[in-house]
Amino acid sequence: MSLEQVVVAEDQDGARLDVVLAPVCGSRARAQRAIAEGAVTVDGAPANPAQKRHAVRAGQTVAVRLEALVRPLGEIRHDAPPVDVRYEDEHLIVVDKPAGLVVHPGAGHDGPTLVDAVARWVSAELPPGGDAERPGIVHRLDRDTSGLLLVARTDEAHRRLQAAIRDREVTREYLTLVDGRPDARAGTIDAPIGRDRHHRTRQSIDTDAPRRAVTHFVLEELLPRTALLRVTLETGRTHQIRVHLKAIGLPVAGDPEYGRAPSGESPLGLTRQFLHAARLSLTHPITGAPLQVESPLPDDLAAALERARAGA
Repeated sequence: MSLEQVVVAEDQDGARLDVVLAPVCGSRARAQRAIAEGAVTVDGAPANPAQKRHAVRAGQTVAVRLEALVRPLGEIRHDAPPVDVRYEDEHLIVVDKPAGLVVHPGAGHDGPTLVDAVARWVSAELPPGGDAERPGIVHRLDRDTSGLLLVARTDEAHRRLQAAIRDREVTREYLTLVDGRPDARAGTIDAPIGRDRHHRTRQSIDTDAPRRAVTHFVLEELLPRTALLRVTLETGRTHQIRVHLKAIGLPVAGDPEYGRAPSGESPLGLTRQFLHAARLSLTHPITGAPLQVESPLPDDLAAALERARAGA
């Protein structure tokens, strides 16, 4: 892997070293890691690993060894469930994540993950994003939310997809069945969310650490006791759809955390929240061609929808 160099521009005079390196490394976090690992030089002199805030001057040459960002893949579990691939090319895949599958390893979970299920599509020599724990992953879905997920196959695709999501150039549409009937056929929920003040495992609009969150919805079908909505995310906060819909009195049907009935059997036969990532629309990060991928409702949600239409 080659040494990448950047000459500090006039308008970057006095900028932080990690900020200048971020476009080359893919993010400020990755730039900070390169600095910490001693992989960065400024005018040929090694950058102090503790000085990610180091101010650079116009005309200086900053170099980074990108191989320092590559981490080998961790152990792959062979019991990961199969996943449907809805789109595939040499740069990326779009998978249809089943409910119950965690996207990547994390605290308190040592079972199979989506990362295990898609490992054969991702380069073992260059885990996209340089992260051995979540190679190729550019966004997430909750464990019990099903549907479409982008996975990068190369580092370049990973960087560009992350940028596209950050710049809101990827449209993510969800189908959700809610308890209750909305007052309008379309709406926008613009309410900051963060960790709930009283329930530390939940997200809420009642929080001491609010972050901007915007959700749009359109009524797809009005049913006797429920409504089917198509929801589009403008931001991507944890549990955003579930929290926002609860906040306007339309909790997601079957939601064990934010729903109306915290326990007991759902009248619709649901064992998880009725939330499905049904459509992804974006410009291909490498070819520039428009890309749209769709996923039908899985069997459990389709059956629940039929019960809802019957008035259950």
